[in-house]
Amino acid sequence: MNSNDPTPAPLRDVAQSPEATARYLADIQRVLLDIGKNLETLALETRVHLRETHVEGDRWYHARLRAMPVEKALKDVLKNLNSLTEGLEKSAYKRRAHDEAVVNTARTRKEKELERQRRKNPQPLQAAPENGERVHTDPNSGYSGPTSLYDLGNRESA
Repeated sequence: MNSNDPTPAPLRDVAQSPEATARYLADIQRVLLDIGKNLETLALETRVHLRETHVEGDRWYHARLRAMPVEKALKDVLKNLNSLTEGLEKSAYKRRAHDEAVVNTARTRKEKELERQRRKNPQPLQAAPENGERVHTDPNSGYSGPTSLYDLGNRESA
């Protein structure tokens, strides 16, 4: 499908913006977390009810054994729900990282091209000052120490 297609597509504008994608996924995650709370409550209530359901002739552990497959199924649903919510968080992060990577790729390519041009056309080196004088920059620019061991005697103090 072409992105310039005039027909409205659901969630097209959401998919084109990392912020909108993050908001949409956060909304879905909130709904799923609410569902998860309800499922946790259901799992607890089911566990209590099933473990209290005894049939005549049962030993003390028979009700518990009958309840285990149901409890495990609900536990698996909750586990999958938690994985789903974590996946939503990860998707929002990856979506934002993708846009940052696109911006950084353009910048990196530009920097590499400039570096390539610099290597192809090197700038001539500046000639060293004559008479052995040091080149002074702005005195407030920071460090202005000697440039070699032989300049130690001519060191200016701060």
